Amino acid sequence: MNARHCDRREVVYNRAMSDQPSPDPPLSDPPLSNGAMSDPSTPPPSAPALTPAPEPVTEFHIGDEFGTAKRNLPPAGIVLICIAAVAIAVAMVAFHGRAKPQGAGSVDFVAAAEVPNQGIVLAAITLTLHNTADKSLWIHTLKAQLTTADGHTYEDEAASAVDFDRYFRAFPPLKESSEPALSPETKLLVGTTQRGTILVSFPVPKTVFDQRKSLDVTIQPYDQPLPIILK
Repeated sequence: MNARHCDRREVVYNRAMSDQPSPDPPLSDPPLSNGAMSDPSTPPPSAPALTPAPEPVTEFHIGDEFGTAKRNLPPAGIVLICIAAVAIAVAMVAFHGRAKPQGAGSVDFVAAAEVPNQGIVLAAITLTLHNTADKSLWIHTLKAQLTTADGHTYEDEAASAVDFDRYFRAFPPLKESSEPALSPETKLLVGTTQRGTILVSFPVPKTVFDQRKSLDVTIQPYDQPLPIILK
């Protein structure tokens, strides 16, 4: 009984089923190219990445990047015109703002006398000084410069006014056409004119003095950068 029952079960197990549809087989990964089944733990292959389109190439010039005179400066003609205009403006300002002598005048008369046996000549120089500035002129120093015919120069400061009488008595020719002494600390008001005489000496004989090339008087006022030179 048991044996028969077992045989029946085997026949039933191996017998084809009726026309009922068989269940669909479970989905599985597609076979690999070599026929082997894929490993369930292996992730599916990803889709191929799209390659971006190449960007256009931009030319790079290091000189243009840091700047050049050709790119950064205006045309050369305009630059030259601007430089010339600035130079003219500076020259005009310098010309009008330059320092000028505070006065003017002239050497009117010269009398000379030689000191015997000393090779020295005394000169009495009569001059005219005019204050051309807009403020008072104060004389600081008075000097005379002699230039001889051979180009040698000699300079001497004016003698003190207190010595005039002594020199005039010893050398009467010096008093010819002379004026009161013009000495340091003399003040000229605005627009005024002062005539005066200064006494100087030079280490040359009178013959050399008479053949001189020039004789100038330099007057240096207080608080003025430029002296007044009379000829």
